[in-house]
Amino acid sequence: MSLGQQTFGGSPLYRWFLRRMWGLEHAFERTRASGRAEDDTRIRIFVVLALFSLGFIVLAFGATRAALFSDAGKGDAAAAAAGSARADLVDRNGQLLAVDLLHYGLYVDPREIWDVPEVRRALAANLTDLPAERIERALRANRRTFLVGGLTPDVRAKINDLGLPGVSFEPESKRVYPLGSTAAHLVGFADSGGEGLSGAELAFNEDIRSGAASGGAVPLAIDLRVQAALEDELNKAAMVYQPKGAVGIVTNVHTGEILGLASWPTFDPNNPGGSSPDARLNRAASSVFEMGSVFKAFTMAIGLDAGVATPQTTFDARTPFQIGYRTIHDYHATHAVLTMVEVFQHSSNIGTAKLAVAIGAERLERYFNALGLTKPAKVELVESARPLTPKKWDEDAIASTSFGHGINVSPLALARAYGALLNGGYLLPLTIKKLEPGTKVAGPRVLSEKTSLEVLQLMRANVTGGSGKSANVPGLNVGGKTGTGDKYDPEIRTYSHTKQVSSFAAAFPTDGPPSAPRYFVLILMDEPHADKTGADPTGGIVAAPAVGKIAERIAPFLGVKRRPELIPFEPAAPTAEDAGEER
Repeated sequence: MSLGQQTFGGSPLYRWFLRRMWGLEHAFERTRASGRAEDDTRIRIFVVLALFSLGFIVLAFGATRAALFSDAGKGDAAAAAAGSARADLVDRNGQLLAVDLLHYGLYVDPREIWDVPEVRRALAANLTDLPAERIERALRANRRTFLVGGLTPDVRAKINDLGLPGVSFEPESKRVYPLGSTAAHLVGFADSGGEGLSGAELAFNEDIRSGAASGGAVPLAIDLRVQAALEDELNKAAMVYQPKGAVGIVTNVHTGEILGLASWPTFDPNNPGGSSPDARLNRAASSVFEMGSVFKAFTMAIGLDAGVATPQTTFDARTPFQIGYRTIHDYHATHAVLTMVEVFQHSSNIGTAKLAVAIGAERLERYFNALGLTKPAKVELVESARPLTPKKWDEDAIASTSFGHGINVSPLALARAYGALLNGGYLLPLTIKKLEPGTKVAGPRVLSEKTSLEVLQLMRANVTGGSGKSANVPGLNVGGKTGTGDKYDPEIRTYSHTKQVSSFAAAFPTDGPPSAPRYFVLILMDEPHADKTGADPTGGIVAAPAVGKIAERIAPFLGVKRRPELIPFEPAAPTAEDAGEER
């Protein structure tokens, strides 16, 4: 059987084709037999022309069918990289934070190069950041090799214009962060394959990937104007006090939106590998600290809400307080009987511990749970860390936790819990994603509205007449609480008197009803050092001034106008050092 018969299997098409071919051959024979050679030539030319015409018709039909009905080639030039494409990230006002831009990968095929030294010199001159060894390996390979990616169109054009043989380019999409280190820990970064690895890039990975197809942007809650002021003041304070690390946070207490988040030191998400793991660490979400006296606001709120005390309730702080095997002292002892307001203003450990004992271990634990202090901060950031809490809520635990020792929480967990103190008593989730104006955020009520208003007055009193004086801004009614917590040193197996966490947690404005616009600001310094004055770097010295400056700078962006000064309580008698508080 012939090949044709094997292929067509004796089909009618094959038999028709065979008959036509034999017919043509007989026509040629008849032409030759009749002696008309010119007719034989004409027939052969006609047959060849017909075959070519038929071929072109088939090709045209196939091309038309592919163009109209095939899925091949649908989409734009970026379709090949669609799997790695990501939507833009923008701030709440539409300012660009992250974007995919067209870049190029450079490939070298040594088999096409006839002047290797010349190509080597040209690549080294135009790719100065690329190690010479890497170029050499590519030139010695026996196949086409990827050399470097992420080339901008300008660099690609410059090298391409050299006309180097064996050098070619392929388009690729690269994630770019046009503001560099600004909001780096909140925005995060993605890998070359289009997967988010940290921050918002990781938290909203699927939304960002799916949003690329529609060309839409994913808006975050931060306001770049607020973020810039926050980072600037945090950096200035860090330069002066040289801490191990620092954190800054600004939130809207009614929505839980994080308007600004800074972690110092920072990094450039365009080149995360060029920074140390310490710089890439998001201290606001991933680190936990014993916060010190900023926790006293919670103890005061619990005491007020449980009906254990009022702002006028007195506590005897004339002598150290013995509880279990511990003796509690005040950093700047007043040796006086203090009202709750004065306990807060002077940051008295003795008065706070006595209030905690009156509250009781079971009730204190229940409120701490309700305020979210015993769980990771509820926020989209995957980095949100789990707190370290007492294994047993006994007398020692309640005495320690009442003034911020024996419990380690993240700055974001602290910010969330403070929101409940300041917004009328509701514990709301934090969010790094922009909410639509007018969105009502739901959360459980953990404190009464009356308690929330009283805490606002206590915080304001601490700025007008207590340890937070340096945070005061005329007309903004800033309130807050200082904190200076000694850090546990595993080397000496006890608390250090030279390593501390110094912070200031603030609210502004503190006047008006619970529903009035209100914002929370936190500055935290981990192991700050004394400045040139030699003053002890407490929260009132290293953090409170920065908070006041931040509030003053961001108030116009947030629509907070100056108003009459609120002084809810008479100023307390001054201590030896206005900014001092306990260790």
